Formats: sequence, structure tokens, C-alpha cells
Amino acid sequence: MAKSDVSPPQPRDDEPAGAQTPAGAGVGVNDGGASSVLVGLVGAGIQASRTPRLHEREGDAQGIRYMYKLIDLEVLGLSIDALPEVLTAAERLGFTGLNITYPCKQAVIGLLDELSADARALRAVNTVVLKNGRRFGHNTDWSGFAESFRRELLDVRRNVVVQFGAGGAGAAVAHALLRLGSGHVAIVDTDRKRAEDLANDLCGRFGPGRAFAEADVAQAVSTADGIVNTTPLGMVKYPGMAVSADLLRPEMWVADVVYFPLETELLREARARRCRTMSGGGMAVFQAVGAFRLFTGREPNGDRMLRQFDAM
Repeated sequence: MAKSDVSPPQPRDDEPAGAQTPAGAGVGVNDGGASSVLVGLVGAGIQASRTPRLHEREGDAQGIRYMYKLIDLEVLGLSIDALPEVLTAAERLGFTGLNITYPCKQAVIGLLDELSADARALRAVNTVVLKNGRRFGHNTDWSGFAESFRRELLDVRRNVVVQFGAGGAGAAVAHALLRLGSGHVAIVDTDRKRAEDLANDLCGRFGPGRAFAEADVAQAVSTADGIVNTTPLGMVKYPGMAVSADLLRPEMWVADVVYFPLETELLREARARRCRTMSGGGMAVFQAVGAFRLFTGREPNGDRMLRQFDAM
């Protein structure tokens, strides 16, 4: 059963997200300054991921023998039900840890021994450290999104934000938006109950009315300062948009967590309508910054990793 008695950090609004990521949480961090690391990414349809090269190149720059493997459930012909076997196999093969992505970020929780405060609050895990026979779950997605937002959109108005998606990524992004001072987050999801559950969790942490499930997409977007897509829509495997392009207005900002491709259909339509935009590239880099720190016990160079990502 997952457990943790670590309290969530409360950073200042101007504190870099990299400083908040779970290395300071004291839960299952590899703290020996590793000289060799074997990690992997678990998910479905992940062959286009840039994460392995991003980690390995930063490892090279720090003199670490760093090996990052893709564990693609789709390629292996496995379903999410195979997740327990995957974690056991990783332990037996000596993996330092695993990154976790769609559709496993919430399903993995019941297989872990302990959670960081962020992972526990968000009920989503994207990084698992395997240490001393135990499994420690962390979430570096929210801080990765927050750091990207700080760098690209910190000056935008965000009294009302409409977020599409209430899954693992959605929980992290909504948490980040409210931590960054957004007034209200309206959550749209095809699963109404999932949207309501996430909104209730957020209100429990940030106060009544700060988040709510929304069914009337057109009405919500018509009064929104910005929108964020946290669904898989826009990925190569899942083309399309979560919102009609006709609802986009020039005064809005539009963010997407999808990073392959960097210019999703949503961002392309938003730019055509003169909206300010933010791709998922920054979130991908800065969640990796936090995961690298957890896996290695070393401090990564976030700016260097961002340059490496841009060069890929």
C-alpha cells in the first residue's frame, strides 16, 4: 500500500520549479551521486519519445554511464494489467528507476511502497525510484509544467483557465496552475465523474470554488483567459483537438502538454488566430530535470537539457 507522511512543499511564486522537485522531499531519492544508471520509460505508444536521449545526453555531460530504455506496452503486446510484472522485472534487472507515462500514471500507485507528498496529493506518479528493495513514487510533472509556464507565460491573465483532461497529467497541470495563482480552473473531461473528483481534490487543497467540473465547453471557453490541453489529443497516435478552433480568440493564451509533435493541431490553430501559445516541450524537459535528480542524486543543468531538447 502506498504511504507517505511527508508534507507538501510550499514554494514562493518566484521560486524556480526545479528547486521544488522531489529531491528535497526525502522520499526514495538516490543520493549517492550515481556513476551508472539504468532507467526506463513505461507507457503505450512511446516510440517517438525524446526522453531517453534527453536523460542520456545529460548523463554524458556529467560523466555518468546512463542507459535509458523504452518499455512500450503496445510494442510488447501488453495491457496495463502487465504493470505489476514490469515493475518486478525492472527490480530484478537492477533498474535504478522508471518514468511512467500514459496510461499508467494512476494505475501504478497501488504497486508502490511510498509516495512523495506531491504524488500523494495529485494521485499520479510519473517517476518511480527503486531503492533498497522498495518502490518510491514521485510526481515531477506539475513542477515541470510550472517551470515552463514561468518561463513562457507568467505575465498572462489567468483568472479563469479551462483545462481539458482530468487524468494524471491533468491533475499535475491543474495543481501547477493554482499554485501559480490562477483564480479558477474549469475542468472538462469525457468522464464527468473524473472531472468532478479532480475538482473536489483541488478545492480541498486550494479552497472552495477554485476548481470545478464543466460541461458547457463553449460557455466556459468564451469567458476563459486561457486553455490547456492535458489529453492525448494532438499526439501522432491521437490526432485532433479537444476544443473547436472556432472557440479560440486572439486575446486568449493556449498551452498543450503534448510535445510530439511540438506544434499540435491545437497550437497551430491558436497561432493562426494570434493567440499566445506554449508547447509541451518545456514541461517535458523540466519534468525530466526532476526525474534525473531523483535517479542520480546529482543536480542536472536545466538550461543545457532545454538546449539539448531543442536540438533534437
